[in-house]
This record gives sequence, structure tokens and C-alpha cells, in this order.
Amino acid sequence: MATLLEALAGGPLVVDGAMGSQLFERGILHNACLEELCVSKPELIRKVHEDYVRAGAQVLETNTFGSNAMRLEKYGLAAKVTELNEAAVAVARDAAGAKAFVVGAIGPSGYFLGEALPDDLSKVRAALHEQARVLVGSGVDGILVETFRQTNELRIAIEGAVAAAGGKIPVIASASVDERSRMADGTTSAEISRLMREWGASVVGVNCCDGPMNVLEAITPMLELGLPVWAVPNAGLPRRVDERLVYVSTSEYFGVYARRMFKLGVKLVGGCCGTTPDHVRRIAAAARMASAAERSATDEPGRAGGDAADSSDLRPRDTFEAWSATPPNAPHSASSAPFAERSDLAAKIARGQFVVSVEVNPPVGLDLAKAIGAAKMLKSGGVDVINIADGARAQSRMGNLAMAMRVQEQCGMETILHVCGRDRNLLGTLAHLLGAHELGVKNLVIITGDPPKMGDFPDASAVYDLDSIGILKLAARLNHGIDPGGKPLGGATRFVLATGAEPAALNYERELARLTQKKQAGAEIVMTQPVYDPVVLEKFLDDIAPLGLPVLVGLLPLASYRNAEFLHNEVPGMQVPDAVRERMRKAGTGAAARKEGVAIAREMLAAVRSRVAGAYVMPPLERYELALEVVDGFLSEEARPAAEPPRTLAAKA
Repeated sequence: MATLLEALAGGPLVVDGAMGSQLFERGILHNACLEELCVSKPELIRKVHEDYVRAGAQVLETNTFGSNAMRLEKYGLAAKVTELNEAAVAVARDAAGAKAFVVGAIGPSGYFLGEALPDDLSKVRAALHEQARVLVGSGVDGILVETFRQTNELRIAIEGAVAAAGGKIPVIASASVDERSRMADGTTSAEISRLMREWGASVVGVNCCDGPMNVLEAITPMLELGLPVWAVPNAGLPRRVDERLVYVSTSEYFGVYARRMFKLGVKLVGGCCGTTPDHVRRIAAAARMASAAERSATDEPGRAGGDAADSSDLRPRDTFEAWSATPPNAPHSASSAPFAERSDLAAKIARGQFVVSVEVNPPVGLDLAKAIGAAKMLKSGGVDVINIADGARAQSRMGNLAMAMRVQEQCGMETILHVCGRDRNLLGTLAHLLGAHELGVKNLVIITGDPPKMGDFPDASAVYDLDSIGILKLAARLNHGIDPGGKPLGGATRFVLATGAEPAALNYERELARLTQKKQAGAEIVMTQPVYDPVVLEKFLDDIAPLGLPVLVGLLPLASYRNAEFLHNEVPGMQVPDAVRERMRKAGTGAAARKEGVAIAREMLAAVRSRVAGAYVMPPLERYELALEVVDGFLSEEARPAAEPPRTLAAKA
């Protein structure tokens, strides 16, 4: 049988898909040690491998992502590195037979490094090098070093794998970069590929970087190195549903991008988080087309050989069910302040004034100057309130409460503070809310928050003690002067409680049911995800009308055709109709595309202006001036001049 590198010289190969999400679908709990299943439930691991082989996978990754001593230690299994890795290789080899290669997977140590001390690096080096030696000794066809965000840890892993391989088998090095194609320390995908080659990798690439669109962008400069390139994207961005992460990119969409990748010369394409045998089946079809095209070209004489509101579908944990389900009617409870008296935003909504909120988030790092400048510019343009996310995309951003204070102090305008359940337990959330009230931040939008998996720190622990409904109940109790234990606070908070909704949710009936629960929990305003189909939005407004909640319609002006395709195919709760995507395609790029995106957003707003309390604008790529263009003419008469009648979506489509 040919070696892995010899096979790659003959044409592209299909890599398998996700292991974890397949195990969860088959009943394994999320807190289980998945690598230990190679010993306790080998038949289950074998079945997943076999399903991928049947779908067309030619490269199987062993179920050893976390089989290093540092990750296994939290399960009490640090002494079983050899046993678990050897068992995983045996199971994968049994499933592969003669149809697929087996590569030994090595993931990060689980220890956050950054500017690590020498002792820390030594511990990581020992753990990763030990695993590499065991995998090589178990007879794998290659070593896969994958999903590394820290450049220094990636180097340690590659050098250990290269030393263990001894030149007998190839080392595949796969980084995990952000939406800008950068490592956690800012190293670009082009530079990290050059370094991976320098450190000894035979194949370079990326994996676990959102969906296919971002992966394609990240690997394109890697092709210039001349090494085989590995591209293994997630099935888009995840959302959390009933304690599970659910991914939305379809297998058809994966097939389209697989064809593009193979056409560019990518040698190995597969799927990471959230992908299934169906995704791999589409990739395999694309590989067959690419191989046929290569053969045709060779045989022919004379030829040389493509950011929101709420994805909070957690159920509150049983620990908090009792208090969160209890209405705030305990002894000494205070009456909640009238809605219109709690903030300027609430007063404007109560008297029927059309309000506009624009999202401006803390930057990555420390400098708030640009964000403060944007808020001042938006205020001068007539915007009522600045909306600030809570740890957007799980990156190194300062707390949004600090930025809210700076905006209110330096700009003299109100803010809406996102409060999510990802990073704080019950006590932390309680302290955060009480602190916000003391500092004068009264408007809240209650969400769950991006899983850390989506950001720079995938090994950070997500808390999720409370979902959006649980946090709403907590905040509503505080508005009545009662803490979670039923004790009086000695006063009552005056929060305005907003919540999110997805008019284009995949499980629409469930979304409506949860919105009803959110109102019962205390929600007073609805802020929607962006919508691009007036029919979808009109139906949503009709269906929630009995709730009597004011709605701020979400508007995210499209920046380009690529942006439209990404939102439609890779972001949960987003649907961009074919006609709208076609408009963006015809608009081209640059200023013309942004102008068309603004026009589409304005048309959506015009279609429902008389039915909503305001707009919630999310400017793309920090182009805050686009927010003012979207709402120009929709603000109060005193603030802005009347707009000319906008064109309809139907007329433009």
C-alpha cells in the first residue's frame, strides 16, 4: 500500500468528520471523557469511524484529541496515556481496513500558555511528546497536530511529533485561526504555515475555524508554500440548544466549498466540529470530480499536468428551577418601578417615539478611543442608545460594563448592556447585575453568549448556570427588591429587560414558545436577529403580537456578496433569501456593495416601520457610518429630515 504522502502525490484525499458531535448524537454525555471510550466502548468509536469510511473518507483521525496526560488528569486518567492512545489506533485501524489511512490526532494540552514560563512549557512539552511517541509506536500512517491557537504550543507539538516520527511518517500541522486568519498572538495564516514547514511539518493547514468560507480564506496563502494543504472547517457557527452545540452549515454548502478548495489545489479536505457523514459524502463527491478533472487535463494533448441577539436555548439547571420559577411575591418585596420611569430609553418607547440602538463593542485589547469616538458620532447623528455585547466571540475584550460606563460618562448617552450566562455562575451574575445598577446602567438585553469554542480560548470553561430565561427571572426579582434566596435587598433595581429572538429560527414553534416563556420571566422588549425576508419578519410580528412586547428590529447591512453567503450558510438563525444574495452578487464589491447592503436594510425597516418600536443596527466591520445611513429619515422629525419613499424588496429583486 502506498504511503500517505505517495497517495497525496496522486490526487486529493477525503478526511473524516467530527467525532465528538457524533458521539453526543449517540447518547454520550458532554462531560464524559471521549477518549476513554476507546477502551470502555470501542464498538461505538468503531461505528463512527466506519460510517465515515462508508461516506468516502480516506483519512481517519484517531479519537485521541485529548489523550495527553494534562487533559486526562482532570478525569483521573493521566496514567493511561499509553493504553488510551494504543486502543484508539487499534479501533481506527480496524475500521479503516485497506480503505483509509489512519493519522494519530494530537490536540492542545488544555493549559493556557500565552507568555508561558519555562516550567509551564516543559510540562506541556513532556505531555505532548509522550503522546506523539505512543501514537508513532502504535503504527499510525501520520501524526496530526491539530486545533492549536497558541503559536508557542504549536511549535512544541510539531517538534515533538517530528522527533517521534523520525522521518518515517509525515507530520500534518493544523492551526486554528480566527475570522481574520490569525493565531491568538496575531500571527497570520501565511506566516504560521511558513513556520510550520520550518519546524518540520510535511503537510500544513487549518481546522476548526468557523465554517468553510473562513477556512478557504485562511488556507489560500498557504498554497504558495508548495506543501500539501489540509482544510478541515467546522459546520459553521454553533448555537447552544438544550445543553448541546448545534451547527448549521448544510452538507450541500460543504460540497460547494470542497469543490473550490480542490480546484485551488488543496490536497486534504474534511470536516471538524458539527460535521457528519453527510458532509463527508459531499466532500468525497467533490474529490471525485477534482480527480476526474485532473485526469482529463493530463490526458488532453497540449495541456499542463467565496454580529445579535440571542441563541440561548439552554434549560435552567435543576439547582435553580425552584427559585427562578417562583414569582417575586415574598414578604417585604417592593413594587417594580413603572416601565417608563426606569430609563430614558424606556420613556421614549412608552411614549411611542421610534428609537434606534447601534451596536458598538469593546475592542480587542485596551484602547477604547475608537469605540468612544463611534458612540459620539452616532449620538450626533440622532442614535438613542449604544448596544454593547458581553464578551463578543470569546476574545480578549474588556468587560462591557466598563465600556458602558465610559460611554455614559464621556458621550452623555444611554447604553444597553448585554448580559450572558456563559462566563458567570449564579453568584457572579447577581454581583454583575447589582454592580451595573449601582453604576447607572439600567438597560439590559439578556442572552446566553458565544461558546468559548468560537473564540480565542477554546479550553476556557463555559458556565451557563442560567440561560436567558433564568437570568430574566433573576433580574425581574431584583426589580422587586428580592435576591435569589428570597431575601429583601433593601431597595429595588430599575432594570429595563430586553431579550432576543430569531424570526428565522430553524425550530420556529420552539422559538415562539420560548419567547412566551421569556415574557413570563420578565422580558419587556424584544430585539431580533437581523432579517432579510419581509415575509418572514411580517409573520413573526403577527405571531408575537398577542404578547404585546415592543420590538426593535435587527438590521445588519450586508457588506458584500461574500458576507451574505457567510451569514446565510454559517450563522444560526440567519436566512438571506436568494433574491437578496443575487442583488449583492450583482452589486460587486467595495462601496457599491455596501450601498446595496444599506438599501436592503432600509427596505426591511420601511416594510415594518409602523409595526416596531425601533431599530437595532449592527454595523458590519465597525463601519458605524452605515448605521446612520440605514436609519436616515426613520428617526424622529426633530432629529432627521424625512426620507424619500424607499424602494421595495420585490421591486429590486
